[in-house]
Amino acid sequence: VPNLQGPRYISPAPNGGFVVSEECGDVKVFTSSRKLLCSLSSKYGHHFGNPAGICVDVEGSILVADEQRRTVYLFPEHGAPVCLVSTGLRRPTGVACSSFGHLFVADTGENCIKVFKYHVRTP
Repeated sequence: VPNLQGPRYISPAPNGGFVVSEECGDVKVFTSSRKLLCSLSSKYGHHFGNPAGICVDVEGSILVADEQRRTVYLFPEHGAPVCLVSTGLRRPTGVACSSFGHLFVADTGENCIKVFKYHVRTP
């Protein structure tokens, strides 16, 4: 996949595609055939500081750790972005989520992993 602006982290998406964070302030979503599906900045009108770790939850929502803004946002397939974590992070660099609604955040600024719980709708 060419023409990325400093790719940092990558995560598979449920539809066979993948998501990439770029150090220049955007997150891009690609289809399984490696075609650009959308940019989260454009789709949601969201301005990232420095997007780092990303993951996709069981509902297909994309979670992004913003290292510069010290936040974690959830971007649902439909609807507005939701700030899941806005305090208590010094330098969030990695994220992972479980099928049980646990959000794991690697906080490099505090040399630890922080665990949060968020609501996941059951199928």
